[in-house]
Amino acid sequence: MTRPPRRNGGARRVRCRCGQTMLRQLVGHRAALDVTADARELTATEAAALVEPNRLAWCLRTVAGGPDLRWLGGRHPPDCPHPHVIDHQCAAPAAPQPRPRTSRTSTPEGQLALDA
Repeated sequence: MTRPPRRNGGARRVRCRCGQTMLRQLVGHRAALDVTADARELTATEAAALVEPNRLAWCLRTVAGGPDLRWLGGRHPPDCPHPHVIDHQCAAPAAPQPRPRTSRTSTPEGQLALDA
């Protein structure tokens, strides 16, 4: 991914390592949360259906500075006219895991070793 967005700006379009375009924004009190959401716009109902314990839906509003993400908290109207987006789940393969080290013995095969 690219570097984090500016703190006082709205959402920026960035490209994920999986190739998908995303919106990224620091939100919350003192920019406590770094949001990375899919750029594909959904209705409020479609976004709400994709919510999971660690995947939130966001209302995408246009303000003077550009797009702005707002959480679909408890008081969000179901008939909201704005587009909505959902947290990004990266489909890129995970980084390869290093192979475990194998232990080598200094004793030739067939010879008994004395335990210390």
